[in-house]
Formats: sequence, C-alpha cells, structure tokens
Amino acid sequence: MSTTASSSTYDVVVLGSGASGLCAALAAADEGARAAVFEKAQVVGGTTCLSSAVAWMPDNKYAREQWVRDSRADALDYLGSLSNGMILPEMVEAFVDTIPEVLDWLDTTPLKMSLVPGYPDYHPEQPGGKPGGGRSLEPQLFSLQGLGEWASRLGGTPRRMLVGETPIGGGSGFLAPEVAREREDRQVEGLGRAMVAALLQGCLDKGVDVYLGERAVELLIEDGAVRGVGLVGTQGRHQVEASRGVVLATGGFEWDKDLARDFLRGPLSHPASVPTNTGDGLRMAMRIGASLGNMREAWWVPVCTLPGENAYGTQPVYLVQRERTVPHSIMVNREGKRFANEAANYNAMGGAFHELDPTSFDYRNLPCWVVFDARMMERFGGFGVAPGAPVPAWITRSESLGGLAQLIGVPAEALVETVERWNGYAKHGSDPDFRRGESAFDGFVGNRDGYPGADSTFGTLERGPFYAVELHSSTLGTKGGPRTTPKSEVLGVDGAVIPGLFAAGNVMAGPTGMVYGGAGGTLGPALVFGYLAGRTAAGRTTAEQPRASAATIGA
Repeated sequence: MSTTASSSTYDVVVLGSGASGLCAALAAADEGARAAVFEKAQVVGGTTCLSSAVAWMPDNKYAREQWVRDSRADALDYLGSLSNGMILPEMVEAFVDTIPEVLDWLDTTPLKMSLVPGYPDYHPEQPGGKPGGGRSLEPQLFSLQGLGEWASRLGGTPRRMLVGETPIGGGSGFLAPEVAREREDRQVEGLGRAMVAALLQGCLDKGVDVYLGERAVELLIEDGAVRGVGLVGTQGRHQVEASRGVVLATGGFEWDKDLARDFLRGPLSHPASVPTNTGDGLRMAMRIGASLGNMREAWWVPVCTLPGENAYGTQPVYLVQRERTVPHSIMVNREGKRFANEAANYNAMGGAFHELDPTSFDYRNLPCWVVFDARMMERFGGFGVAPGAPVPAWITRSESLGGLAQLIGVPAEALVETVERWNGYAKHGSDPDFRRGESAFDGFVGNRDGYPGADSTFGTLERGPFYAVELHSSTLGTKGGPRTTPKSEVLGVDGAVIPGLFAAGNVMAGPTGMVYGGAGGTLGPALVFGYLAGRTAAGRTTAEQPRASAATIGA
C-alpha cells in the first residue's frame, strides 16, 4: 500500500481521491502518462464515498436503450431555463457534448454505469426537462475482492445496494437476509463506495500510485508554468514534480468557516461532506492568480444532526429528503408556519433557507423543523429506522401539537392552525399555498405506492404522538473555485491559461452555475471534467498552451 511517496517525479499529479480525482488519474494513465494521486485524508474517496454516486448525464446511451427520448438541445434548453445567467455556454456545452465519450470510456474501465429507472429531473416541468427520468445513472454493484488491502482504506461505510433498493429509489432500504449474506460474502457494494472502488481498481491496474495522508499546500512554478506541488505528509514537508501538470480535485471549502462566511450566499452549518474539504485547492489557486467563479453557490441540502460521533470525528448528519416528502409530514419555521413546498428537491430548499427578513434582518425560515405524526413512522419509517420500528429517543415528541410547539419553541396557536390548514389541503390532494405535489418530481421519493398522484405526498397529521426534528441549512459541497476552459485548464485573472494547472469536481467553478439539474448533478460534471482534466494534462506540452503572464501567476 502506498502511504509515502516512493517517487518525487510524475507526469501528472492529481490532488484528491474523490470521483473527479480518480477519474482524472485514470484518464491520464490511459493516455500513457505516469500519474499519482495524493489524498489529504487517511482514506480514499472523499465525499463520493458518502454519496449515492448517482451521476446526472443527459442524452446518455443507457436511456436510449430504454427508448427514453432526450437530446443535446433538450439538455441545453433545460439547463439554460434554470441558469439565471450564471452558466457559461461553453462550459455546459462541453459537459453535455463529452458525456457520450466519457461513458464509452468508462465501459473500458472497472466502473460500469446503469440507468436509475424513472428518476425525474429536479425541475421536470421546465423546457427540456424529463418528468419520466432517463438522465440519472449509477454504478453497478462492485466487488472489493480485487482491491486487497486497499479495500480497508475506503472512506464511508459499506452499503450493499443499488439506488432502487434504497428508500429514495422506491425500495425499503433493507435487503433480504440471504441477499445481504451473499453480497457480504463476495464483498459486493453499491452507491458511493462502489464508484470509488471501481475507479481505484482502474487506477491501480494502470500503475497509478496512490498516497494517503498527504496534504497539498503549495503549487510550484517554473518558467511560468505549474511544475509540481509542495506537500505535508508522513515525510514532513516535501515536493513532487509534475512534468505535465497538476490536477486540483480537492473538493470544496465548506468546512472552512472563514471561506464559507466570505463567499457563500447564505447560512451554512453541519456540512454533509468529509471534513477535509477546507478549501486547500482554492487557496493554492488563488495564491497564483487564478480567476474565480460561482463562489456564492453550493449543493444545498437540509440535514438534521444525529447523536454521537462518526468515523471522521465529527457529529453525524442525516440528509432529510424522504421524511419531508412522504404523507403525514410538513415543515414549519420559527413562526410555526409552512414556508415552502416540502417535497421540492433539496438544493432548491436552500433558497427558502436563505430568505432574509428585511425588518428583523435575520433568516426568516431558520430555525425550522419537519413535523410529523405517528402514522408517518408507522407507514414509512424515517431517520434510519424501518416502518413500525420504535421511534429514536433523540426525536422530540409530544402527545399534542400544543405540547410539541412548546418543546420546539414555536407559537402553539400558529402550529395548530398550520396543521389544520394542511390537513384540509391533504384531504383534497391540493396545496394552493406552495403547490406541493404538482411537479412530477414531488412524491418520487415519497410514497411510491401512490406515485404519481396525491397519495405520494399528501397525508394529514392527526394521530399522536407528534414529532419534530430540527433541520439545518447544509451542503453536500461548495461549487465555486477557479474558472477553467472547457478542457479543465485553469484560467488566470487576465483570462489566459495557467500552464500546467487543471481543476475538476467541487474545487472548480461549477459548470452548471446555480443549477442542480437532477439526481447526480454533482457527480455527472465531476466525472466529465475529471476525465477532461486527466486527458488534457497527459497530452499537454509547453508549446501547446498559451502562458499566463508572470504577474498573473505570481512569479
């Protein structure tokens, strides 16, 4: 196992071992480059290991095989309709146009992708949107047996199922005992760790060196180009040469409170990513004069906190999606009032959390709670427990709505009135206040027995005990950073390429701007631009690239 650098010279050095970083390293090695991955953590995979590893990739071949109608024009129209002027056309065109090439290439690697059937886009009624799905892919189940000792170096925890077997894909989240045993015996996994394991297997097969516990702190400049990186690791401070280039794939900056405060558009707490995402790549790029873009944006998500401590030494968080979508649940703010369509996609919910009250000058909808009754837990379960199982003791409960209001600090009369108003809407299957249930996306992760239809998300709150869980404005990762060309080359503040520097994943200026197109909106671009970064870096020669000025890169 490579944990200390056995070489100080490579063609391509990749910083970070999430999906974008491993994809970049594998693509570079596939082009004949001698590549290495340097990972800050003591485990491989970054936030990808914690994810479902769905990748949003419009107009893909797997959808066409299922007779799903899609096109380049539909994809561009859809993203453009949601852009609010923040998407650079050349970047989104590069994303969409490279998908066929990337998927064909992945077929030659250990990572095999499949269609997640029926998963709607997050805004399917927009021009070019797909209410019936077809754009969300996931990794096939993958056995870790070939990884040897590297299997114990993956981040996250084993999850031996496909998206369709999880609650968000319509499954129960629990495997039949014999299936679970068989997959465990074969070390078969799905979701994020399957994607990371497959890409890691490909890298190891191609001779890519992978080093853990190595934090990148400095980009090394020679003759106006990035030629290496300074690291701090098990050897102390040392340098590694990268004759063709360095790929930044270090993730976002959500765990750095100063960067989050200075750049993000709204409040953020309890990030749902790995705590090593502290903006290392961003700071290195800024130091040599990189142009920045999309800095206010993140992949927003509401979460709750769980008791205890996770493997990373931080408080565990839980992504609250299904629990606010299924029947018998609503969300309320500190005034005890509903404030949004609870069944909307999690990224869009960020806008509701960031609504500023111009009089009190604070965030109107924080704190907030998801409120539900006993029937929700009996029928659907939630927060990691199966339907009908005992409700976890950490969840706030009361036999009456008034008592619950007192416990969570909202006006009792307002909460009772809000629930009564909702109950009337639920009985008629219509929400004139916030249009819950109108979109084809609403209810997809709710009651699948009632989808599509009102029963997928409408249900009264009438039977106690009543419960409440506080939600926080969180993120899966930030999506601002150095701007790049469509080939993933980092640009300087004067608009010229910084030779030898590339970026992919959440460290780069997000190619889809503020848009989260659908399930996998993070990893789709991460795979595409990781691939482009690796290929471009491997093929780079000094003569092929325009150089940034000395002033631009701080020489």
